[in-house]
Amino acid sequence: MGALQKLFKHTFIYGLATVLPRMLTFLLVPLYTDILPKEEYGEVSILYSWIAIFNVVLAYGMETAFFRFYNLEADKQKVVNTSSLSLVVTTLLFLFLFLPFREPLAVLSNVDTKFIVYTVWILALDALAIIPFARLRATERPLAYTYIKMGNVAVNFGLNFFFLIFLPRLADGATGNVWNLLYIDDFEIAYIFISNLVASALTFLVVLPMYRKVKWRFDRELWVKMMRYAWPVLIAGLAYTVNEVFDRLLLDYLLPKDIAKGEVGAYSACRKIATFMMLYATAFRLGVEPFFFSYAKNKNAPETYALVTQYFVIFGSCILLGVMAFITPLKSLIIRDESYWEALGVVPMIILGNLCLGIYHNLSVWYKVTDKTRYGAYISVFGALVTLVLNFALIPLISYKGSAIAVLAAYGSMMLISYILGQKHYPVPYNLKKIGAYLSVSVLFSLLSFYVFKSDIVVGSGLLLVFLTLVFYLERKELKRIFLDRYRPGR
Repeated sequence: MGALQKLFKHTFIYGLATVLPRMLTFLLVPLYTDILPKEEYGEVSILYSWIAIFNVVLAYGMETAFFRFYNLEADKQKVVNTSSLSLVVTTLLFLFLFLPFREPLAVLSNVDTKFIVYTVWILALDALAIIPFARLRATERPLAYTYIKMGNVAVNFGLNFFFLIFLPRLADGATGNVWNLLYIDDFEIAYIFISNLVASALTFLVVLPMYRKVKWRFDRELWVKMMRYAWPVLIAGLAYTVNEVFDRLLLDYLLPKDIAKGEVGAYSACRKIATFMMLYATAFRLGVEPFFFSYAKNKNAPETYALVTQYFVIFGSCILLGVMAFITPLKSLIIRDESYWEALGVVPMIILGNLCLGIYHNLSVWYKVTDKTRYGAYISVFGALVTLVLNFALIPLISYKGSAIAVLAAYGSMMLISYILGQKHYPVPYNLKKIGAYLSVSVLFSLLSFYVFKSDIVVGSGLLLVFLTLVFYLERKELKRIFLDRYRPGR
């Protein structure tokens, strides 16, 4: 199988692990917005923002370092041993440090103590699953990866529905009803986190047998090299997380307290519509990251990377225009409560920003395969600074619209900077005319559909059809070659 065919196959399978299960979680958005007022949904969003930040801290770039050294080192078991032991030790330290101080942390963060406990255990269990999942990807076992990920989301999804919909109906208050033992009034937010905790615990139990294959021998010299490679990834990850979730924390901090959580709730719910692009970019990144490393020594690597990026932009442009064309039915499907729709104006900026982020991840191949990951940290920190500056400047003036502008500005600037630096350090022959043309047309059609024609589904569908026809006409030969023809080995 040719390199690109293999890449797209793995991207499709990883996409099932990422996109299909998380599509189910879209059902949780109408569930949450039906049951929770905007203020409480805002509180849930704020708590998950903190989880996202600490997920990066507890991983500290070890996943990416694992991929790099798993491909470099002749003794791959040594890489598995050292990275596994490192994460086990740091996760246990995290538990020992945070659980005893849950009460002060609850006071400091103005969060109920039980939420601190749930969050700490969710973070710890997820951290312990990092290397088992990375090993599945590195050994090209995408189906196993997919099944476990889908199982995690299915459990989380099912428990949310049980606790929030069925349990209140089963618990009728009658004497002898065992369901009354599980049901607690006004416990909805806690049930959401309990569902996540149970799903994380079951996932850890599934991957736990992989630890039996670990030989508990720690190679200090290898660990130092891995950490030198990983620390810029950690900084980049923190900066990325600031770009991705810190706006909700800043909205809560900068807006008046009587409206803050409601604004966070509306903004967070409408951002879910833009999740289609984020899921596509994430699935593609999961497939492409191991491919970048394994293909780096091929003499045609730069040309292949250029073609990969070109088709990422083409498919991403289709998603951008597709979401904007069908945003009217999507908003009714995903967000049932119309009071949340006030923030729909952020969707075009957020989804375009996520497309820019996906392009940036494709462009980042230059610093990953040349071991110059510090540049990834520099670029991401710059993006985080753009996010912080614009949020602090704009939120007091235009609320969450300022956060959406910051997302687009941060990811757009990161994309441009990575391209400029990459062409100096590791030139890749990107077809800028074609990439720019597709991106420009999709953005123009999206703006026309959303702002000029007020999301008219007939007009949007027509614009989407025109764009898809254009793509098919211009790319039909290459698409046939990638998806239908077989590449010669090594080509």
